[in-house]
Amino acid sequence: MNGADTAFVLISAALVMLMTPGLAFFYGGMVRVKSALNMLMMSFVPLGIVTVLWVLYGYSLAFGDDLGGGLLGNFDHIGLMGINAETLTGGKEGIPVFVFALFQLMFAVITPALMSGAVADRVKFSAWALFITLWVSLVYFPVAHWVWQADGWLFKLGVIDFAGGAAVHINAGVGALAVVLVVGRRIGFRSEQMRPHSLPLVMLGAGLLWFGWFGFNAGSALGANGTAANMALNTQVAAGAAMLGWLAYERIRNGAFTTVGAASGAVAGLVAITPSGAHVNAFGAILIGVVAGVLCSWAVNLKYRLGYDDSLDVVGVHLVGGLVGTLLVGVLAIDGVGGLAQLGKQAVGAFSVMAFSFVVTWILAKAVEVTIGFRAIEGDETSGVDQAFHAETAYDFTAVGGYSAEDTTVPASGTEASIAAEPHSTMVNA
Repeated sequence: MNGADTAFVLISAALVMLMTPGLAFFYGGMVRVKSALNMLMMSFVPLGIVTVLWVLYGYSLAFGDDLGGGLLGNFDHIGLMGINAETLTGGKEGIPVFVFALFQLMFAVITPALMSGAVADRVKFSAWALFITLWVSLVYFPVAHWVWQADGWLFKLGVIDFAGGAAVHINAGVGALAVVLVVGRRIGFRSEQMRPHSLPLVMLGAGLLWFGWFGFNAGSALGANGTAANMALNTQVAAGAAMLGWLAYERIRNGAFTTVGAASGAVAGLVAITPSGAHVNAFGAILIGVVAGVLCSWAVNLKYRLGYDDSLDVVGVHLVGGLVGTLLVGVLAIDGVGGLAQLGKQAVGAFSVMAFSFVVTWILAKAVEVTIGFRAIEGDETSGVDQAFHAETAYDFTAVGGYSAEDTTVPASGTEASIAAEPHSTMVNA
């Protein structure tokens, strides 16, 4: 066992775990005050659900030996049986399998959490919990096997997805699109302002995500080595370049530099560099970041033109950013793997994950809808899902002379309506 590598991956796993509560803050600040706690909970609860599923069968399905065709792992490691703290991954990386399993668990946790922002304000918490259970089992675990296991079909094809552009971000982004098409639009979409209630929370969440992403990306090298160093540097470079690209586009289009734009731009760059950062130099990271910042900023407005209600722009940031990074590595890779042939492989990987994830996610969301119901009832959605599903509110306004959340005499157009618009259109003519 290599002690330094083991310590590095353990620390990286802890950093990736921190990204999930960071995401909860990022999304929680973007929603209206009446659903802030629900948004935090929807992002946070995968830490419980996915952890248990991972131990029971998730690790085995994702990283067990292939059942055939490169589509799914076997059941040899149900309950993490058949491995122990002394077994080394592949016999070469020098880290215990338990460390690798823990690290990959954190990827499995955050992927469905990313999707939660798309359906903010309007779904049952119990239905969301059931959907997560089904989705990671039937979508995430198989796709992780395709991309990262040595006998997965995309891995054998030669698709580069160093830290999760296809398995995490494209997967979650297109899955989010499928879910919102089943669930439908929020009440008041395009007719009411729905501003983020706490921009400081958004910035705090973005900062935690940025910090944790060093573990997400550099940790995927599975060792304290040159690849990890290159990935860490490119992570910082791409995030910074994407933030500037988003802000520049936003200033030209809308006339202002917004805090939500800065936070979202940084996240877009982090998404885009995830699959590609180990194979490009710093100049490539700048290019990937700028392209991702501009394209993602443009893409978040597509929901108004196309009519789908992706509340917090999961599709615009994670699907589009994931596609940018996954495809551009085929053009910008400097370690002998770039070129048209690699670009073709990247396209196969990206679009096969998109097709599979969209179809299966739509079926699963529809199954939840027709069985227990996915959508919150109109009264709960209007008054706020925090009180309806959690019997709590994010803030006690009575302490400052405001209305109590339990005071049903508060007009529907009162406190919440004064803090409402699309997060990425705070300063725009949406």
